[in-house]
Amino acid sequence: MKKIFSIFLISLVSVIVSCSDNFTDVPPAQGQLTPDNIATDGEGSPLLLSSLEFLLNATYARLYGNNTGDPWLGTADNWWMDAMTDDAHKGSDQSDQPNLEELQTYIYNTANPYFQVKWETLIAGIVQANEVIFEGARVADSENIVAQARFLKGHFYFELQRIWKNVPYIQPGEDASQVPNTGPVWSDIEADFQFAIDNLPETQPEIGRVNQWTAKAYLGKVLLQQGKNTEALVLLNDVIDNGPYVLATEFQDNFTELGENGSESIFAIQFTTEDGVAGTENGNLGGTLTHPAGGPYASCCGFFQPTQDLTNAFKTDNNGLPLLDTYNESDIANDQGLESFEEDGETPTDFALYDEPVDPRLDYTVGRRGVDFNGFGLHPGKAWIRDQSWSGPYLSKKNTYKNGELGSSQGAGPWGQQSSGINYNVIRFADVLLMAAEAEVEAGSLTNALELVNRVRERAKNMTPVKGNETTYLIEPYMNFPSVEYARKAVRHERRLELAMEGHRLFDLVRYGDAYAELIISEFISNEQRILPDYNPNTFAARNLVFPIPVASIDASGNVLEQNPEWQ
Repeated sequence: MKKIFSIFLISLVSVIVSCSDNFTDVPPAQGQLTPDNIATDGEGSPLLLSSLEFLLNATYARLYGNNTGDPWLGTADNWWMDAMTDDAHKGSDQSDQPNLEELQTYIYNTANPYFQVKWETLIAGIVQANEVIFEGARVADSENIVAQARFLKGHFYFELQRIWKNVPYIQPGEDASQVPNTGPVWSDIEADFQFAIDNLPETQPEIGRVNQWTAKAYLGKVLLQQGKNTEALVLLNDVIDNGPYVLATEFQDNFTELGENGSESIFAIQFTTEDGVAGTENGNLGGTLTHPAGGPYASCCGFFQPTQDLTNAFKTDNNGLPLLDTYNESDIANDQGLESFEEDGETPTDFALYDEPVDPRLDYTVGRRGVDFNGFGLHPGKAWIRDQSWSGPYLSKKNTYKNGELGSSQGAGPWGQQSSGINYNVIRFADVLLMAAEAEVEAGSLTNALELVNRVRERAKNMTPVKGNETTYLIEPYMNFPSVEYARKAVRHERRLELAMEGHRLFDLVRYGDAYAELIISEFISNEQRILPDYNPNTFAARNLVFPIPVASIDASGNVLEQNPEWQ
């Protein structure tokens, strides 16, 4: 159970209530505050520190992304962006969420509402953070609070910058609608995180609040995204060598209620379903579409399904190493087009599990027929898939609650949807290890990169495998990296395996470069058509790595905002 501070709004004044489940318990619709409705000392003197704290908590609440009636468009875990890559299909059936179908097939335009809501969600977070920063100048002893706000502003801006490229940098007190997007704002983002590093303590009294180590890891991520590998490595190595984080013993601990805020969690969004209360604003509403449409979940909606390409990527050779160049030469056995298990639970004779070696992380990431699904028994196949013919035979596992969490991490909604209370890890320690490995490769330090990658692989080797199936699990550390080219390929592949279905893939492809991304997605489309012959998207091009500025936002600004050149 999370023991953090809760904040609630009563009428137009702020009231601080402590010792509940989550210090971000502020329904986003109520998170708009101004100095006119915040407590002062009664004489118009500087704000009380507790009132500034309230503003900060409302900023943390913006992390949820629940700002609209369609919260999955602004979702915090970026699952629909994975559906624009080789990791995931949109899922569900073809007719549901046609705007998302446009994204998956690269036929979208500047008016797509997914872009609009995500843009508005991030700008709302920035404006909320700016309010804390602006008002913090009037409050004594506010350094920690303001530093947290600067961190959160940096987070929202990093999300905005890496996918929209030319964005407005809004200063505290400015009218957000009238700031032009004149270019990248990387230096401003770096300054926000550096301020956080300089002013945050190494630890915070409340779980979920950011600290100095969180800021160092995040600034390292920001620098790496720009190709500033040497600068990034200094920060990432500091976090690795001196920070309080270690890999969780079990890979699965990163995706369970009991494992929340564990040794591997660096920055996590603190979701809670308030013990299954229907309509909670603090669960992962953005992920409501991604639960299985059938089986024990009995929910809506069956979106976000892993691809065959991703599933194949977990294959290993007889030495326990990935098939870096050849994993798509054949497919891991799938039940595409087959009926489900018989009612007595027996497997039909026309399907057999893949009997060649695979990485054990496969079955904690991809739900496949004949393998236990999150403690609910063997995945029977087609019966748990909303439309197998359209999005394939696999289900996502990391983002869904587990058997045994039904009374605590399972939220309900009025039209059959379910929200998860499991935290979303924006940055976990494995991510930091692999970012550092990437920077080491680019510096030519292959021995260091090898050690970092093998730390992640050793955890995978020693974790408890999924039980109840006949799969051959085999994973071993690399013996060496014989060249920079090989090491780069190995690190990128390891990152895909470790962080699959966690909302990172699109941004990694952006960082790897246009030519690489175009090649990867082109090969993916061709390979995926082996099991999904009707999957026929447009050609993926470099401009698909840059989102268009939403046309509604351009119009609302009176054309102060300008469209990105790729979309003019």
